[in-house]
Amino acid sequence: MHRAGPAAALGERGGQYGQVTETLSFPRQYARTRRFSLGVPRDFTISPDGRRVVFARSQSGTDPVNCLWEFDVASGEERLIVDPSLLVIDDASELPPEERARRERAREMSEGIVRYSTDRAVEQAVFDLSGQVFICDLASGKTQLLPTAGPAVDPRLDPPGTHVAYVCNNSLRVMTTDGTNDRVLLEPEDLATNISYGLPEFIAAEEMHRNKGYWWSPDGDRLLAARVDISPVTRAYIADPAHPQRAPMEVAYPFAGTENAEVTLVIVSRSSEDSAQVPIEWDRVAFEYLVDAAWNKHGLFVVVESRHQRHLQIRSVDPATGETGLVREVTDPTWIDIGNGLPVWLEDGTLISGAIADDAHRLLAGNEIVTPATMNVRGVLDTDGDRVLFAAQTEPTEVGVFEWSADGGVREIIPSRPEDREDDDRRQAVRGARGQGGTTVVRERSLDRHGTTITVLADDAPPRWIESREETPVITPNVTLLRAGDSEIRTALLLPTGHVPGSAKLPVLLDPYGGPAAQRVTTERAMFLTPQWFADQGLAVVVADGRGTPGRSSSWARSIYLDRGDGVLDDQITALEAAAAACPDLDLGRVAIRGWSYGGYLAALAVLRRPDVFHVAVAGAPVTDMALYDTHYTERYLGTPQDQPEAYASASLLGDAPNLSRPLMLIHGIADDNVLFANTIQLSGLLTAAGRPHTVIPLAGVTHMTPQEEVAENLLLLQLRFVMDAFAAMDAEGR
Repeated sequence: MHRAGPAAALGERGGQYGQVTETLSFPRQYARTRRFSLGVPRDFTISPDGRRVVFARSQSGTDPVNCLWEFDVASGEERLIVDPSLLVIDDASELPPEERARRERAREMSEGIVRYSTDRAVEQAVFDLSGQVFICDLASGKTQLLPTAGPAVDPRLDPPGTHVAYVCNNSLRVMTTDGTNDRVLLEPEDLATNISYGLPEFIAAEEMHRNKGYWWSPDGDRLLAARVDISPVTRAYIADPAHPQRAPMEVAYPFAGTENAEVTLVIVSRSSEDSAQVPIEWDRVAFEYLVDAAWNKHGLFVVVESRHQRHLQIRSVDPATGETGLVREVTDPTWIDIGNGLPVWLEDGTLISGAIADDAHRLLAGNEIVTPATMNVRGVLDTDGDRVLFAAQTEPTEVGVFEWSADGGVREIIPSRPEDREDDDRRQAVRGARGQGGTTVVRERSLDRHGTTITVLADDAPPRWIESREETPVITPNVTLLRAGDSEIRTALLLPTGHVPGSAKLPVLLDPYGGPAAQRVTTERAMFLTPQWFADQGLAVVVADGRGTPGRSSSWARSIYLDRGDGVLDDQITALEAAAAACPDLDLGRVAIRGWSYGGYLAALAVLRRPDVFHVAVAGAPVTDMALYDTHYTERYLGTPQDQPEAYASASLLGDAPNLSRPLMLIHGIADDNVLFANTIQLSGLLTAAGRPHTVIPLAGVTHMTPQEEVAENLLLLQLRFVMDAFAAMDAEGR
């Protein structure tokens, strides 16, 4: 057995990082397909009778522009309704800053129609392109531009389909669907102030996944709107060193332990004859976070949460007076899980909410727990009459779609598969579903084959499939799933394509996220494309979901409370050791780790605190000091810096800077307004002061999600070169 060296791994180029060979074509494909997200159907809306499905999709796997389509459930035929490239758009128009911020919060990488709104009958749709509002008759496809008072954000139809609301210059406006009678409903007292109406604040969009700032009443006569005052919020200033003549961008950034935006709610009539405003009353001192709101035929409801996130209330609202009453109260000694489509109401008014019981995330119908303790509910996807569609896991690596009804109980929705699929193939991950009028649309991916399957199930029609046009990757992952350690950490091991056991010792790359926001080890082939590309360059790649990651018990998620680093890092080491035990070809004398965001933090933490295990790290957009991240996310796990200074000190990487003894590459977008560039530059400064060599790759004009094609492609190549050069240096030194 020999050691696989960097030159062999990179295609026998004599150690020179020069011409890209065919084995490196994946980075280009990965970039141009925007991580294989293009061409995949999304944003489904089902007509009330269940006969039509409206959705967005681009024309191909390399086309970034989403069009609007309609699918006929009976015939299985789809029809193009709107192609944005055929619409006349003002050449001078650009995305309004509020829309750019929304897309960054949503990690939106597509263009064209990236969101739309329909009326209740699903006969009309409105959408915005470059700040301009268009309305479309879905039957005929006739689309027209609606005049607005300025760059428009988040246009939405009222349920009856007679009016369109939108936000412009921080004001909430409304007009009729023919473009007349445009008027202001709510506007700041002074347009130069820090107040906006109808938009979610940073924390809501980034951490609570609330992308709405206003809600129509069911009859379309009134609107509930959020009033956001960012005056108390600390300002961050993001400069563009590549263009020093430009003023820095000012961002209201609520650092952990500092003040949040003040969010209140007001009801306003859309009628010009009624200018009365009704403020909504609740204890905003005890519950400063507005988690969500819902206005349906059963009433108006708001969900509010305390600053320490251990106390949540669902409150009903009297629209006439603004007074609220308690519907449900939830408490937890650590934190409360929010979002995920809850709460919702069934046709008969039954409240569907969530609870933790028997260490599992359960579903409540009224006051009754209706899902078993063996199932972890990930969230509600939709309701349809008396049934609830929800995502849940009985095995952490697999996500299924289930439905519950009072008559039928819980049952799994298993889409009928195309003819080339085996009936016993259960290694799947169903990521979403919509239901209406007895029709269900299920989005499914598998580990055993590439691509997204969109199945349309209806009571009175055979199964149909909406075409997904995503590209087929040039590589095929070969994944071995493992369970590491006593806690059975879900782990994936990938080896070079064609690797013969015992033929070579393989350097190792750990490729985790490792945090509570996402799983990496799931039964979806798309999750392992980039790891397989790294493996095909001569590496063994290990991906592990340690403590705190989603999909498992409540105690598993909460095991990271007041410990954001050391325990999570221990789990990565456990996974590494289990992978080496399963495959003796792994060379534990050459171990690298890479990651982005929390994964970047984990990578830097690894070489700073465990250089005995990790020999090189690539840390992308790392949070190096938890006090530099936002309130809602950070305080959920660590409390405030004022209350838990020891937890913040333990989690921070800054104090570890003098300990660096391994190669470390830091990559960060200078324009990142989520994980600020200050995180990397502060760590780099301390490393320099301590005389510790390291590499910094600053990405001018790049945000947290790096959508630029050239950047996305070359970042993979730069990381690979850094890791392989480090291993080559170790070999040269005989280590």
